[in-house]
Amino acid sequence: MALFKRKTAAGKPGEWYFCLQHNKVEEGPECPAKDRMGPYGTAAEAARAMETAQERNTEWENDPRWHDSSSRGEGGMGGGGPAGG
Repeated sequence: MALFKRKTAAGKPGEWYFCLQHNKVEEGPECPAKDRMGPYGTAAEAARAMETAQERNTEWENDPRWHDSSSRGEGGMGGGGPAGG
């Protein structure tokens, strides 16, 4: 009996991922989870993974719920840091 089990990539056939290491769409468990985005419902959605991430980042950066008036122009999302200034 082995003390340690070899880690295998998680995922199932029919789940689509975009592999950041290989810059390609993959179905099921081909690469480790740390190197991929997904799962997506279709291969086409997985192919747009980087575009989707950029669109979401832009939305979040411009979302007023993540910014208050004191954080504008200070390069952060809060007051003056952990010590308050």
